[in-house]
Amino acid sequence: MKITFKEKAKQFCIDAHDSIGQRRKYTHEPYSNHPINVAYLVECVGGTQEMICAAYLHDVLEDVMPINPAYNAMAILEEFNVNIYHMVLDLTDTSTPMDGNRESRKAAERDRLSDCSDEVQTIKLADLIDNSLTIVKYDPLFAKIYLKEKRELLNVMKGGNIMLWNIANYILSKRGY
Repeated sequence: MKITFKEKAKQFCIDAHDSIGQRRKYTHEPYSNHPINVAYLVECVGGTQEMICAAYLHDVLEDVMPINPAYNAMAILEEFNVNIYHMVLDLTDTSTPMDGNRESRKAAERDRLSDCSDEVQTIKLADLIDNSLTIVKYDPLFAKIYLKEKRELLNVMKGGNIMLWNIANYILSKRGY
């Protein structure tokens, strides 16, 4: 039986995050649960197989590659295809503290994401939803900073799935953002 790109991406995600022992900050569950949730949301709104794959892989370069370089951009390109590769690159925040304070880094990232494709913005909306729910539940103090940043991002993201945009907007509005 042939393994689909989607199944391959899910396993790649699990293997990558497990390779560095990454856990969710607040719940200590396997980190791969987050991209699995993001991929599920993308699939629920009719995302393509490539979008679902990119959702599984969206944090690999940002979180795993600096610690385990085997999980790099070329590995993603070799295992999947150029469309998935480009979506993952677009979803990867490459800013570092050397790029300025948090506010300036988030502003640059916001500007960059506002120009990304509807597919990438759909995945980013799913990511925003999953992260927001976790942060609001487990870290209300940081949530004030995080949700303000996400409101600013949501205000410039004009593409992406409207259902996910509405859910993200509801989460932010419910908290006063």
